Amino acid sequence: MATVMQKIKDIEDEMARTQKNKATAHHLGLLKAKLAKLRREILTPASKGGGGAGEGFDVTKSGDARVGLVGFPSVGKSTLLNKLTGTFSEVASYEFTTLTCIPGVITYRGAKIQLLDLPGIIEGAKDGKGRGRQVISTARTCNCILIVLDAIKPITHKRLIEKELEGFGIRLNKEPPNLTFRRKDKGGINLTSTVTNTHLDLETVKAICGEYRIHNADINLRYDATADDLIDVIEGSRVYMPCIYAINKIDQITLEELEILDKLPHYCPVSAHLEWNLDGLLEKVWEYLNLTRIYTKPKGMNPDYEDPVILSSKRRTVEDFCNRIHKDMLKQFKYALVWGSSAKHKPQRVGKEHELEDEDVVQIIKKV
Repeated sequence: MATVMQKIKDIEDEMARTQKNKATAHHLGLLKAKLAKLRREILTPASKGGGGAGEGFDVTKSGDARVGLVGFPSVGKSTLLNKLTGTFSEVASYEFTTLTCIPGVITYRGAKIQLLDLPGIIEGAKDGKGRGRQVISTARTCNCILIVLDAIKPITHKRLIEKELEGFGIRLNKEPPNLTFRRKDKGGINLTSTVTNTHLDLETVKAICGEYRIHNADINLRYDATADDLIDVIEGSRVYMPCIYAINKIDQITLEELEILDKLPHYCPVSAHLEWNLDGLLEKVWEYLNLTRIYTKPKGMNPDYEDPVILSSKRRTVEDFCNRIHKDMLKQFKYALVWGSSAKHKPQRVGKEHELEDEDVVQIIKKV
């Protein structure tokens, strides 16, 4: 591990020394690809024994969505979890109070949301320091990341945590790169683009592919992609998730500072200790999770508004709804009746491909 760490440090030093311009773009692209490969080696060490690669904390996934609280030690993650869920996570004013992952569940708008209080991240977590690897391996399984920051500590903490998460292949508040990468058996590297490229040229692309021993591939860019975007697509193990920055301890800063923080995107100022703006934080978490609530309606009865079926915004067809209730339901499925904003008339008779909207009411009609 020490040799890999040394290699990473050498590459990072060389990248810091290299000026960024068109002449060095090719060289920097090559260094970034080498860096991504070395980082992957740290994350998934070649274990000789039976130990799993980059193991997380063994926390059973429960509820409809999972939110991970990530932050430096003693910024108030445990206090926030206690106030929101009523779960007891040990609180003290010294660093590293939480040494394992504490789960808590909160019911909000009919959805059960699991909150994970992860141990404090220290700088260098992505390189295996502290329990950083387990913390971030668990963070990768979340639907949304809640980065808890201390209002009285400098904003540099935010950049450090982002750097640690980026090093682990977690991309915050970003969409997957809009480019296609297809390997082939022969024909060399072929680069096509629908826009003008300022970051990538054929030489840089060939250098990056060469580092991964890919000599034949078709690459089509639909926007002005960077070397990092291409590496992310080749690596293929990146996780794209929404992230909220919860600025804790706002009772200790001035009103002027608070007004500045409030203007920043993805920010939510709170005070866990005094319970200020916790409802605003939950509202933001709900917005970022982008969940869809579907109410069931048994035949001849009123809809059940107490216990909605929760679907993700990416998978919300009638078929997904049936699978969420029971895996054998589709075998008996004849058609569905839908009331709500996705229906053109009330009720609308639909097939299993129909896309549902938030707070639709669905009645499944089974085959006789």
